[in-house]
Amino acid sequence: MNTPTLDRPVGQLVAEKPSRARVFERWGIDYCCGGKKTLGQVCTTKNLDAQAVVQELVASDAGPQPETIDWNAESLMALCDHIQEVHHGYLRLALPRLSMLTEKVASRHGDRDPRLVELRGVFMAFRAEMEEHTTKEDRILFPAIRSLEAESGPDDLARNIQHPIRVMLEDHDSAGEALEQMKSLTEGFVPDANACNTHRAMLDALAELELETHQHVHLENNILFPRAIEAAARL
Repeated sequence: MNTPTLDRPVGQLVAEKPSRARVFERWGIDYCCGGKKTLGQVCTTKNLDAQAVVQELVASDAGPQPETIDWNAESLMALCDHIQEVHHGYLRLALPRLSMLTEKVASRHGDRDPRLVELRGVFMAFRAEMEEHTTKEDRILFPAIRSLEAESGPDDLARNIQHPIRVMLEDHDSAGEALEQMKSLTEGFVPDANACNTHRAMLDALAELELETHQHVHLENNILFPRAIEAAARL
């Protein structure tokens, strides 16, 4: 296992050891959409204490590790199955619930805090984009990636996999921007003292959505897509 250093991409660091994601989450470091940036670049941009981040990563590596699956060692088919079952499955349940919560909070409290109305609009755009995105993956991209390992051989799309992956990466960037906007509008998903229970439930669900989306996008940007491109290049 390689030691975390400032010259290594943050996405690679998490792909190598998933528990490092918890450290990056605490420091507000984007390891999914921004996964190609080195740790040093991120720390400079965000004005973070780089050595403190590295020390926390080293301490995390030395501590007890949760049982995780090394997705670099699993088949592309298994990884596609996992993303669809776990992460796409999560979105199918979470997005309708959040639609209800954001509408309810905006309608009841939007006159007092217009940011809640704006939040509702940003979330609904995010939902529409993610539902279209996951549908394209389920119906088009993932079957093509699975074909790279199928006995019948790769399909035509798999032979030119870089283009559809590039489109998916652009979608991920857009989703990341929407999550940042929602976080800003809610001051870090933190309720004020007067927030009602529905408002608090909404913020809790949005915080969960952010974390889950980071994990989802990380698996695709930093593991699945690079491996699929590499497999296609060997054809």
